Amino acid sequence: MTSQAGESRVTPGLAVSFENVVKDFGTVRVLHGISFDLEPGKVYGLLGENGAGKSTLMKILGGYQPQTSGVLRINGRPVSFSSSRDAEAEGVVLIHQEFNLADDLSISDNIFLGHEKKRGFLLDNAAMHAEAGRVLRKVGLTVDPAVKISRLIVAEKQLVEIAKALARNARLLIMDEPTATLTPSETSRLFRLIEEMRADGVTIIYISHKLDEVERITDEVIVLRDGRFVGRSQTRDITRRQMANMMIGREVTDLFPERAPVPQETAPIFRVTDFTVPGWAEKLSFEVRPGEILGFAGLVGAGRTELFEGILGLRKASGKVEIAGKPVVFRSPRAAADHGLTYLSEDRKGKGLHIDFTLRENLTLMALKRYVRPLLDPAAEQRALEEAVKEYGIRTGSLRNKASALSGGNQQKLALAKVLHPEPKVVVLDEPTRGVDIGAKRDIYFLIARLAAQGLAVIVISSELLELIGLAHRVVVMRAGRFSAEVDGAHLTEQDLIAHATGTANVDA
Repeated sequence: MTSQAGESRVTPGLAVSFENVVKDFGTVRVLHGISFDLEPGKVYGLLGENGAGKSTLMKILGGYQPQTSGVLRINGRPVSFSSSRDAEAEGVVLIHQEFNLADDLSISDNIFLGHEKKRGFLLDNAAMHAEAGRVLRKVGLTVDPAVKISRLIVAEKQLVEIAKALARNARLLIMDEPTATLTPSETSRLFRLIEEMRADGVTIIYISHKLDEVERITDEVIVLRDGRFVGRSQTRDITRRQMANMMIGREVTDLFPERAPVPQETAPIFRVTDFTVPGWAEKLSFEVRPGEILGFAGLVGAGRTELFEGILGLRKASGKVEIAGKPVVFRSPRAAADHGLTYLSEDRKGKGLHIDFTLRENLTLMALKRYVRPLLDPAAEQRALEEAVKEYGIRTGSLRNKASALSGGNQQKLALAKVLHPEPKVVVLDEPTRGVDIGAKRDIYFLIARLAAQGLAVIVISSELLELIGLAHRVVVMRAGRFSAEVDGAHLTEQDLIAHATGTANVDA
């Protein structure tokens, strides 16, 4: 990071060597003798499908897990970190894909947790508040550092994680899906920060399933598949399609399914009229037909998620909601599910799944009445799980595992299976492919199209504009709690969506 007055310049980055690194979890081997080197001061894209071993390898480098065998070298010295604090003392900082924040503490407290500044024997809260403000400004988050994490939306929490890493003065920074919830403008700001850090000699490992970002920001790509090193290439010498093919071991074609027409003779199955969520949405109206995929686009803070949280009874709200022509009022997501509306949260681990529950418990939680005869029937639940694992392509070592044992992409597939298990008429999918690799994305896209073909009304809230363009029949663009535009999905471009989301669209064009 470029030095400022009163700040010390970052020490040049670290060279890393993995030498035949193996990782076993019990009898399951997840890393099979991985070996490669990283030079200081470069940005490396680490690619692979969910379950390829990327996060496990980086947790070894970040001090969160020990390797079973093999050698990790930093600047030529063999090291064995017993904790993340040991790794951070060496200058290695990992930004997790899933947030590692304490909700009940302030932003400032989180940024300096375990690294508190002191004046004598007392905490120097003024210094920590000032430094937190500085790194928050660097990532573009204009929030008081005294605000509790629990009051932030998901994208703001991601920016706090990045700010926390900046405050550590990392010499090697690992970024795991850092833009999953960020808008294009926030992503551009992050890329400028990465370029500054690279100029200061910081080594950066950038894990992302967004291959356009990898192509734009990295110097070299390294690919893992099924816990093995597959290959590496200078980024300038490889295309995105070649990256995808290396990741999944086969040719990737037809990422999006063909968009089927919506039956126009059918009446809307879901209608919302003059709906208001104070502070987030103002008198919004829309409708969705059976067989239709309706997209919701907008910048962070536009009110998309909050609108549907209001509809589901999670926020104070007013307005009219109808399903199949009948007025309904929901006090909770369970009540909504009972009426045929289910919702997949953008916060997979926080709200989408109970990660300490088993796969079976997660799958059937929203439809338990089906399995009470009159006592709970675990055998019937197990049969349902076996069917879901096949239908949704959930890769799991054992059906008895907890959800926490699954990779991010397989957790997302389980979350999808969970919200679809009650057999809804309307399903709302909030960031359905966040943190998911390209192979799993394709699976989810074809699943969404299949749901629509079966007559469900599907609403997709997404920050990935190409996702909405490839899937949706119509896209509603929100801006500052209002609808900025509604556009036919077949004639959309990224530029159109960004222009409507930022209020710069030429309405006379």
